[in-house]
Amino acid sequence: MDHPGILIVDDEPQARLAIATALELAGHGTCAEAGSLAEARLAIAAREPDLVLLDLTLPDGSGETLLGELAAEHPGLPVIVITGINDVATAVRCMRSRAIDYLVKPLDPAGLDGAVRRALRTSELAQENRRLSRLVHVDAPSQPDAFVGLITADVEFSRLMLYAEIVAPGSQAVLISGETGTGKELMARALHRLSGRKGRFVAVNVAGLDDTMFADTLFGHRRGAFTGAAGDRPGLVREADGGTLFLDEIGDLAEASQVKLLRLLQEGEYYPLGADQPRRSSARILAATHRDLDAWMAEGRLRRDLYYRLHAHHLHLPPLRQRPGDIRLLLHHYVTIAARDLGLPAPPVTPAVVRVAQGNPWPGNVRELIAVIHDAVGRGRGLALDPDRFGPPPAEVEIPFVFPATLPTLDGMRDLLVAEALRRTDGDLVEASRLLGMSRWGLSKRLRSGSQTPG
Repeated sequence: MDHPGILIVDDEPQARLAIATALELAGHGTCAEAGSLAEARLAIAAREPDLVLLDLTLPDGSGETLLGELAAEHPGLPVIVITGINDVATAVRCMRSRAIDYLVKPLDPAGLDGAVRRALRTSELAQENRRLSRLVHVDAPSQPDAFVGLITADVEFSRLMLYAEIVAPGSQAVLISGETGTGKELMARALHRLSGRKGRFVAVNVAGLDDTMFADTLFGHRRGAFTGAAGDRPGLVREADGGTLFLDEIGDLAEASQVKLLRLLQEGEYYPLGADQPRRSSARILAATHRDLDAWMAEGRLRRDLYYRLHAHHLHLPPLRQRPGDIRLLLHHYVTIAARDLGLPAPPVTPAVVRVAQGNPWPGNVRELIAVIHDAVGRGRGLALDPDRFGPPPAEVEIPFVFPATLPTLDGMRDLLVAEALRRTDGDLVEASRLLGMSRWGLSKRLRSGSQTPG
């Protein structure tokens, strides 16, 4: 994480430099410095830091004095005491004054890094708990403009958006689940906007990526890592540094790739292909899936430790059929947009259109509704919308499965099932793999190795 709010208070410039360098190498970003109590007070008044590393021996007084002041005036600000005084009584006094840790010089870089990470996580949890207390008193986000494309008047959905606003500034992973078309990427982009992160929002669909493709796409490679690797490639994790990395269809991730992702989540580091030294990442991980990850974990398709890392915060987006009151809002909003895009006058949204649309279960959710709206506006040429276009399609007549006189082989039967799944989903590999009960990666592999082609 990039924490310019780490303040190092020490009267020795060389000691401050050594600590700042160690923290920067560990991926904590640039630190602020103060050489006395007076300088520390000014720095904290100008901008309350995320963490204070406090020496006890200072030219204008004891660090214990500042420790007491911070405990009284900034109770949520974590302080780690760093000192050459290896004395149990002093350590006990500091811990009673709410120091979060007590480190004796000379400092071990690994021990310092671990203490700083624990302190920052504790601080983040305390801030998050304070923000969560808002859930008791309000039902809607304070920054609704951040949720571009997520249109709702539904109370439960609004509270979900409020929860997203609360957890957005944190560093822990967020899992966004929901059926296809419910707006998972829109929610991920809202989280990024609300996070205050200065880096980019980088999205990648990991379904269908085998382990090598996953590692190369996310982590990049060094020159000569494999045949054809003529130069270094940074990878998407590097591109998302200081920002947000959004992994869509995380439920389809191959097992070997799950191990690599777990390391990134746990340690904040990764290995580009062909590299023997890890790189650190400050990207925040968001993941989305339409699958039931609890069931996939129970079946052994998803690592339990990865599941819990991804599940630090969970946002489940409800399907459109569970919030029919939003259909009127969505109709008015997207009819206006469709008419503008097509250069047509916006037709009125009649009660008949709303009534028919509210009776449709919309299996494709908001995405399906938007497609139907654009089609209806175009066909109506700016005139009244046809209500029938907003109803569910006529039920297909079920044709009983009839075996041919000569039974196909098992492989042949698999090919027939794959072909039928692709026909029903218009070649959509994600939906076809869902119908077949297999991963998109597995379906893609079968299509590459067999004679089937989507279309």
